[in-house]
Amino acid sequence: MPVEIRLFMCRTDNFGALLHDRESGETAIVDAPEEAPILSAIEHSGWTPSMILTTHHHADHVEANLALKQRYKLRIVGPEAERDKIPGIDDTVEQGSVIPFGNETIEVIETPGHTAGHVCYHLPKSKIAFTADTLFALGCGRLFERPAPVMFESLKKLAALPAETVVYCGHEYTLSNARFALTIDPDNAALRARAEKIEALRADGKPTLPTTIGEELATNPFLRWADPGVRKHLGMEKASDVDIFAEIRRRKDNF
Repeated sequence: MPVEIRLFMCRTDNFGALLHDRESGETAIVDAPEEAPILSAIEHSGWTPSMILTTHHHADHVEANLALKQRYKLRIVGPEAERDKIPGIDDTVEQGSVIPFGNETIEVIETPGHTAGHVCYHLPKSKIAFTADTLFALGCGRLFERPAPVMFESLKKLAALPAETVVYCGHEYTLSNARFALTIDPDNAALRARAEKIEALRADGKPTLPTTIGEELATNPFLRWADPGVRKHLGMEKASDVDIFAEIRRRKDNF
């Protein structure tokens, strides 16, 4: 693969990520939750970052922006819709924007819902997506700034990516998400098997990422609005897809 990713923990449950193009040496930080762990990851990698790719304005994703910008003189890229809320932002992106990155291109996918201007970053050549707080392993973000129909459309965009796309999300919520998913889709053998693996990984203190779009389509209840088993379990066989999604999100909020 032409790019390399270093994943590490920040704060209590945030993932930090370094994205590195092997040939050109270009390195990007995907979100900046906390300075010290990011500096440690940079030191261990030997890479020098030139850019932060910001997904949304929440403090636990931008807290270290200014400190890292001062240290490395890097540029900060983030969503146009949240430009006034992202510290140190230099360049803005929106749906369809393309960011050159070594021998790759990074495509921007607008995914409002968790926040009004949330974006995800997709590397089509390497088949990688950074989905932050829109799509989690076995979950999706809370709807803080936009309603369920908006998040539903955002998730549809991500669900349409190639099944083999490797997904890195913003938080280690997978164990709780798995326990909830089993209350929505209890007869899903793939989900039950995945939940067992997740329990073992977390018991060993290991991360549950990355996942793939294909794995999420098979097991993540927030992408399984059309599944007959899910609909039957909810007692909503004739409901619209978006109403199924909204009901699952409502139940997760109260789980």
